[in-house]
Amino acid sequence: MTTMRFKSIFAFASLLLIACSKPKQPINITAEDLHASVEKVTEIMIHDIFSPPVASRIYVYPNITAYEIIAKNTGEYPSLYKQIDHLPDFPVMDDPEANAQLAALMAHMEISKKLIFSEDRMQAYQDSLYTQWTAMNEAQFTASKKYADQVIAKAMEWIDKDNYKETRTMPKFTVNSDEPSRWQPTPPAYMDGIEPHWMKIRPLVIDSASQFKPVPPPAFSLEEGSQFHKELMEVYEVSNKITDDASEEVAIAQFWDCNPYVSVTRGHLMFATKKITPGAHWIGICKIASRKSNLDFTHTLHAYTKTSVAIFDGFISCWDEKYRSNLIRPETLINQHIDENWKPILQTPPFPEYTSGHSVVSGAAAKALTSIFGDDFAFDDDTELPYGLPVRSFTSFNAAADEAAVSRLYGGIHYRAAIDNGIVQGRALGDFVVEELEMKHPELLAQQKE
Repeated sequence: MTTMRFKSIFAFASLLLIACSKPKQPINITAEDLHASVEKVTEIMIHDIFSPPVASRIYVYPNITAYEIIAKNTGEYPSLYKQIDHLPDFPVMDDPEANAQLAALMAHMEISKKLIFSEDRMQAYQDSLYTQWTAMNEAQFTASKKYADQVIAKAMEWIDKDNYKETRTMPKFTVNSDEPSRWQPTPPAYMDGIEPHWMKIRPLVIDSASQFKPVPPPAFSLEEGSQFHKELMEVYEVSNKITDDASEEVAIAQFWDCNPYVSVTRGHLMFATKKITPGAHWIGICKIASRKSNLDFTHTLHAYTKTSVAIFDGFISCWDEKYRSNLIRPETLINQHIDENWKPILQTPPFPEYTSGHSVVSGAAAKALTSIFGDDFAFDDDTELPYGLPVRSFTSFNAAADEAAVSRLYGGIHYRAAIDNGIVQGRALGDFVVEELEMKHPELLAQQKE
């Protein structure tokens, strides 16, 4: 009896020893893991209510940092070290246990966490994944995290020098109501102009904030027959023709609204409904295209990075013009001179009118995505489903950008010039971003065409 019990204990101990000594499986990181991380960041940004320019910053830095880890250690894509002049030269992994894709995703989440307000929400998400990964392969997890932490530290030194912190202490935008053409706060919240110093943020690929300065808007004039007055009346007349809330124009306006802070007044109460930003919508389109193309982790990360760079530089370019021309919104002039009871279909965003931010950013993002997926890439855009809006289908990214631009006219928040010149500005900037990347690394373009 004792002998049999001893043999049983010995057999169990042997099995336990074999199980413990069995090699751990590598931690497999997929494109879906990256999508989930980006979606978590978007979810938190909606909760924290970041402005469109600031949101673009939160997207781009995690993408670049993660991309550099892949570029430095896999050879599948070239580093951005020479493409972005001020980007530091990140270290290469020196531990064979480390996993580049795992380290990239760790860096993506950690940089994201450092750029948002609700860090605890991202920390909880990280902790759940870290527990799983540690159980799968503790040695690989530890080595990957050690390397990721080295890159993160260097990345944060670089990020902290982009003038963002300095702009937080700069004065608010001064409204000059004596100038009839100058922007004034709009109802219902009458918020101050947001991010009046965004043109001082360090760009990534463009040479300066003013590199893609658009042509000036039509000269301000309320005289009948002037170009400016014609465009003002167009906004008013188009809005008045859209009397059916179920019309295609209303559907387009609402689909591309992307206003992260819509003020709602009920009685004596005012509260906000939260939505994604224009940049977040295009990041969502990047996700849709990557999934439709069955891209792996590395190629998906490249798509996110290229798109977010175009969006980031697009906002710098657009905001440079907004606070240069400092043009009054249609809502203000229509209420003052035409119809005091008129309201636009969309709530007017709190910053100057010219050029249209959605037009610039959509034009730039569409060019970046077209360079990756092609001119005739058709897709179904379900980005707005969480906000109760149906799917819209597009034959190409440029077609989607055109619709995003004209949505601002249907919404009653932009004149024609801001829309048309804005998308020209964005597309020129997008072409430049794509050309700069491909000229410096022609092998990257060759890979994309394979």
